[in-house]
Amino acid sequence: MNEHRPLVLIVDDNATNIDLLVNTLKEEYRLGIAKRGASALEYAEKYMPNLILLDIMMPEMDGYEVCSRLKKNPLTNSIPLIFITAKSETIDKTKAFAMGAVDYITKPFHTAEVKARVKTHIALEEMKSQLVSQNAQLEKMVEKKTIEIQEMLHGSICSMALMAEIRDPYTAGHQQRVAQLACAIAAKMGLSDWLIEGIRIAGLLHDVGKIRIPVSILNRMGQLLDAELEVIKIHPQISFEILKNIPFPWPCAQMVFQHHERLDGSGYPLGLRGDEMLLESKILAVADVTEATSSFRPYRPAKGMEAALADLRKCRGITLDAEAVDACLEIFESGTFVFEYDLQKPSPILCVASPEMLHSTMPSHPNR
Repeated sequence: MNEHRPLVLIVDDNATNIDLLVNTLKEEYRLGIAKRGASALEYAEKYMPNLILLDIMMPEMDGYEVCSRLKKNPLTNSIPLIFITAKSETIDKTKAFAMGAVDYITKPFHTAEVKARVKTHIALEEMKSQLVSQNAQLEKMVEKKTIEIQEMLHGSICSMALMAEIRDPYTAGHQQRVAQLACAIAAKMGLSDWLIEGIRIAGLLHDVGKIRIPVSILNRMGQLLDAELEVIKIHPQISFEILKNIPFPWPCAQMVFQHHERLDGSGYPLGLRGDEMLLESKILAVADVTEATSSFRPYRPAKGMEAALADLRKCRGITLDAEAVDACLEIFESGTFVFEYDLQKPSPILCVASPEMLHSTMPSHPNR
């Protein structure tokens, strides 16, 4: 006997009907027999047949009740069910289909019709099963390719950021720290994960335009001349030109274009005011100012975090977005963020710190 043949459960209290169905189907299918509704429910849950042939008029529990219970059971509700019954009124057929039956055959039935309908519904279920399996495989393939594309995008973004930082070793790690801080601020403000990812990418790339700034200006020690400052101010425009044709699903090019704009119009390069700026750019601006103020620059020593946070308070609602400033102050003052110093890298790395980490990793550096 081929145990891989589909299993069909016949549910009928009439022995003659059972014999007819068995003789009709035994060559192509494995068969189960139940003469009572309760037995049918038990059999279906235990053996999970591929199809159920169900009579309606049975003692103790009629076919409608059996069908109802099968459909309410998560283990059996997907088993296709065909009513085979002497009840031939339209109202009975309508009720059967409304309850979830896939077909309805009236007695006396023709063996050829039963064979054809059973074969059709078994084949449909097999195709559905194959489709589910194929969809699962396709989803895995899409997920794998998506991860590969995301990794390629991340690698490309990091490479672009590195190109700018290689030319400006004094601020190495600045873009990464700004991205981390901006994401933390955005999360504190309740922005969606989707928007936060866009901010992360923009943060990593916000200074990529410095690749066009002469190294002699980037690395010059001491106060910059006014003309040199004007040259540095073109980097948001250059960043925009580099990024504008990349089809990011977020307005990353506009975010980096605006990260030096200020609420009162005193920023650059466009002199935007208030609501003319993207919210994402306002967040980047706060993160950028905080990191830059606290860190060393060739033209000035590091001011430290206390000075950076003090400056934020002064600029709150005037040049920098009040909500973003409040979120930034809260995550630093609560100790959620600390600057750690990697011994392999001179630049501090901004990270999320658990309460347990604060005592073991808090640096003694005065500029934390």
